[in-house]
Amino acid sequence: MKVTREKIENSQAFLTIEMEPAEVEKSLAEAYRRLVKKTNIPGFRKGKAPREVLERYLGKESFMEDALSHLVPQAYEQALKEQQIEAIAQPHIELIQTDPVIFKATVPLMPVVKLGDYHHIQVAPEPVEVTDDRVDAVIERLRHQNATWEPVDRAADFGDLVVLDIESHVGGEPFINQKGAQYQLVRDSTYPVPGFSHQLAGMKKGEEKEFKLQLPADFPEKLREKEASFKVRVAEIKEEILPELNDEFARQLGPELKTVAALKEEVATNLKLRAEEKARMDFEEKVIDAVVDQAQVEFPPILVEAEIHRLIDEQSRRFQIQGGSLEEYLESTNKTEEQLHEELYPIAVRRVTRSLVLGKVAEEEKIEVEESEIDAEIENMVSNAGENKEALWRALGSPRSRESIRQILLTRKTINRLVEIAKDANMHAGARKEEEK
Repeated sequence: MKVTREKIENSQAFLTIEMEPAEVEKSLAEAYRRLVKKTNIPGFRKGKAPREVLERYLGKESFMEDALSHLVPQAYEQALKEQQIEAIAQPHIELIQTDPVIFKATVPLMPVVKLGDYHHIQVAPEPVEVTDDRVDAVIERLRHQNATWEPVDRAADFGDLVVLDIESHVGGEPFINQKGAQYQLVRDSTYPVPGFSHQLAGMKKGEEKEFKLQLPADFPEKLREKEASFKVRVAEIKEEILPELNDEFARQLGPELKTVAALKEEVATNLKLRAEEKARMDFEEKVIDAVVDQAQVEFPPILVEAEIHRLIDEQSRRFQIQGGSLEEYLESTNKTEEQLHEELYPIAVRRVTRSLVLGKVAEEEKIEVEESEIDAEIENMVSNAGENKEALWRALGSPRSRESIRQILLTRKTINRLVEIAKDANMHAGARKEEEK
């Protein structure tokens, strides 16, 4: 066997392997011994047909295919040993010719990660600020959520709630047909079709109207950019009555809220907590991005392909939970699986890169996860499981689940360590600026 290593590129080794005739003949002989035992050939007892007869009966190509199915994997493994190559996944094999037998192997290798000077990354956290306008906006939403709707005897206007009967079709096929539908007129609404709310504005109770609207390009293919014909009848028009912003309104939202001032303080506190949590997450993302940007990372494409498949599986499971399917999603968005694959490619590259960089940081910082930490995490996960607690414990306690939890905890601890490093770097940078003044 002759092995030629052509190059190493993108964490892949490219090998050309040429088999000696004697090696191929040995493999053909072994193929004969395998096949003759399980092939019924007229005129011969099973296992007794000569090789020439068996080869004619099965066909030379089938005979060679069986031989190569055993020869190529064995030769590939031998080639890895000779070249001292450590593969991390199955190779891509391409058979070039059979006389002599020559095949190429693209071998995925271990990723290479070189970290930058992540101990001195400069990332500034975003300041957390809660303005009076944001507090007022939340309180205004609370007023709308607790509003009442009262019938009015006038033409419908934007902001009103209209009760109506709808009949519609697209190209003779039923589209939206409903009696007693409640629809709020929102000026820029695109539901159910752009322009629908504008057609209702100005209508009065008991009035009927027919109109046509163009369906947008993001509708399912069978409806996209077609014309929909509508016939509507307004049964009732209701106006929104907002509660007055006073102490009584505050008490309705919670017995501990005695005054409007207390309500505003509660809203401001909640807004600040959410803003701080968002700022924390944003800061983590910036820190990770800064570390990744400094790093040099090289990995085989197979890791990206595996990540894309994981992303698609995640999406598929989410659709199933929601009662749908990935196929329905693709149809509704007019996408093919290939287009979805292309869309997910940059996301997968980013996820693989981040994972490899964080893994390297964990290695450099000697971050580890103890078994007791995994046990504590499982206990936390099953704490509210009720009667299913024991079954969930068993499921999460499997070796595969524990390893998955270990990786999650390791990533979490690594990110926390990077945040500490970034904060220390910011503090030291601030101290130096003060000294320079």
